[in-house]
Amino acid sequence: MVKPAGDSSGTATAQARPADPFDAVIRASYGSQGIAEDRSGQQHECVYRRSVGRPYCGDRVRLENTEQNTLVVAQIYPRRNEFARADRMQRKQVVATNLDRVLIVIAPQPAPSRDQAERYLVAVHSLGIEPVLVINKADLLSGEPPADTPFSRLDDYRRLGYAVVEVSCKGEPGVDGLQAYLQQATTILVGQSGVGKSSLANSLIPDLELQTGALSHSTGKGTHTTTTTIMYTLPSGGRLIDSPGVWEYGLWDMTADELAAGFIEFDPYRGQCRFHNCVHHTEPGCAVAAAAANGEILQWRYNSYLRLLQQST
Repeated sequence: MVKPAGDSSGTATAQARPADPFDAVIRASYGSQGIAEDRSGQQHECVYRRSVGRPYCGDRVRLENTEQNTLVVAQIYPRRNEFARADRMQRKQVVATNLDRVLIVIAPQPAPSRDQAERYLVAVHSLGIEPVLVINKADLLSGEPPADTPFSRLDDYRRLGYAVVEVSCKGEPGVDGLQAYLQQATTILVGQSGVGKSSLANSLIPDLELQTGALSHSTGKGTHTTTTTIMYTLPSGGRLIDSPGVWEYGLWDMTADELAAGFIEFDPYRGQCRFHNCVHHTEPGCAVAAAAANGEILQWRYNSYLRLLQQST
């Protein structure tokens, strides 16, 4: 469990600032400051230097004290990867870094838009992170799932090689199926507002309220925890990052080649098209389009690619 700033009784005291520089990981980042955790589990409020840049949740940083007794980020260590989404201008906006997996949460209520799962999968693949498709509120999927939705295509996703985990916070099958993807790993929960990410976090982190309280205590800010990406410690020893929900996940500006790379079943056919700059749409001699027409690529996935291609151009 993360230790709040203060003495052992929990009473707030002036936090001692280490004299020597030390390494830490960013637990939460907001504006020009954030909360970092050192190797002992102690939390430290820190500020960012414009010359160094803005770290994000999950960043490994070097902190040093100033003459004004303020901890500043002196260095951001190289990142293994970044999870991002598009801002309103379709620019890439980093959300968290140094991840092992992304848990893409969708649920029957609210129902996802037609290509929402594909948007997430494309983004995760393009960033070199392992995706896990989490079907929350699985207890609501009784009988035949709605046609032409991700819930009717779970076996298709599995055949493509994706991990698909069905969970529920209110009944069977529970959330135990997620444990194998969380142990000794840094994982982020992403999904649209209302899919139950907060309920999942509460089910997976028994002392979530205590950790959140410690974070708010350190910052003196009690409201940012619902709108800021935050890293929590799991009982298994891993880390779980909870990100604010969005109504519709958007992709940043991508090239057609980057978009196609997000559809893993295209890989055997890319490079076999007649034209080296083929975008796999109307070009003659397109190996990807031919594979979709022959049933070697799922038609619904190819159609999703075409819709996302149209949106990106």
